[in-house]
Amino acid sequence: MLPLLAQINAAHLAAGFGAGIAVFGAGFGIGKLAAAAMEGMARQPEAAGDIRGGMILAAALIEGIGLFALVICILLAGK
Repeated sequence: MLPLLAQINAAHLAAGFGAGIAVFGAGFGIGKLAAAAMEGMARQPEAAGDIRGGMILAAALIEGIGLFALVICILLAGK
């Protein structure tokens, strides 16, 4: 059994690592989404409005997942 101080430090380390992975994944997903949307708008400029709307909605959902994971990691670190 680890001493209490080591357990607390390990929990904070794990929560920080989880938050970093979540934010990295969300950033990577939004980057891929934007790249695909820009390519689609370049290929079909007449569909730019539809592509932009879908891109904004998907980016908001990805960002929400990233923020949700970040909040969970912060709550786990507080225990």
